[in-house]
Amino acid sequence: MRNISEKKRIVIKLGTSTLAHATGKLNIRRMTNLVRVISDLHNSGREIIMVSSGAVGLGAGKLGLPEKPREIKEKQAAAAIGQCELMHFYDDMFAKYSVTVAQILLTKVIINNSNHCENFKNTIETLIKMDVIPIVNENDTIAIDELELEIGENDSLSALVANLSGADLLLILSDIDCLYDDDPRINSNARPIAVVEEITPEIERAAGGAGTGLGTGGMSTKINAAKIAADAGIDMVIMNGRNPELLYDLFENKEIGTIFKAAPH
Repeated sequence: MRNISEKKRIVIKLGTSTLAHATGKLNIRRMTNLVRVISDLHNSGREIIMVSSGAVGLGAGKLGLPEKPREIKEKQAAAAIGQCELMHFYDDMFAKYSVTVAQILLTKVIINNSNHCENFKNTIETLIKMDVIPIVNENDTIAIDELELEIGENDSLSALVANLSGADLLLILSDIDCLYDDDPRINSNARPIAVVEEITPEIERAAGGAGTGLGTGGMSTKINAAKIAADAGIDMVIMNGRNPELLYDLFENKEIGTIFKAAPH
């Protein structure tokens, strides 16, 4: 029996493929529906923290690029452009439901510094007490690959945020319905896995590679996020973000996506 309905503090990670069209530009209809449903969940008393991808992809789309830039300086420039558009949209759309949002940008340096981590936790707690939804992203504008300052993808970032913020549930919205026992893009007989009690080598082998050209990561990064969450005692759910209405079903304990159970403590 799933106990999702009992979860109060929830980190919701939105992937680029959920937020944007293949062009990199915002999927306005889907984002409008997402904001409406998340606002409703927030109004029900749940404490929502969002981790939003999309800045680099949106910047690339605004610049007319066919895919995310590969050069670091171009990636950083695209992030600077896209982050403005992303937060402007969130601020405007959530305001329609009288919900206030706040932006927090992180790097690995901040997460690895105990003092900075404490500041992050305090900020999250204060914003939640103020009835605000924090929206977290990696600071791609200043993260530098060669110096290994970056986390690199928001699946793992969302798990770290869930751990630091004391979340009850990590919810990853992507372009996939759930975890399968094989790659469904290759094997039409791949079977969905509803519950993962433990991340075994077999589960890891079932994880595929990177997804869309505008996003970063794939199922393998979600498995890594599930490990971080499970070790922190946090359940994680992967589900498709295509139909935001399914979030209501999820919080009514219906079998949506794949739930990775927290490790027993």
